[in-house]
Amino acid sequence: MLSVVKIESNSSGNIHSHVEEQWGFLVEGECIRIQGDEEFKAKAGDFWHTPSGVLHGIRTESVGAVVLDIFSPPRAEYKNAGEGFGQAQKDKS
Repeated sequence: MLSVVKIESNSSGNIHSHVEEQWGFLVEGECIRIQGDEEFKAKAGDFWHTPSGVLHGIRTESVGAVVLDIFSPPRAEYKNAGEGFGQAQKDKS
């Protein structure tokens, strides 16, 4: 399953985990990827893998991001439009 997520600047998604494996490709922008106990900066063209059950999330600073997420198997909550990643938070800084 493929999902394209646009993340505004100065925003963050909830730290979460799921049984599906996830691969991400940063199509444009910049972000900080949180995975387990590590954080790393990513720029357009970067790719990452998140194994099943690993806590992870993403945040942006002054530049937003567009991410292509790939899930296997497909995430049930993403099968209906308007559901899924919609819990992104706008940082209050």
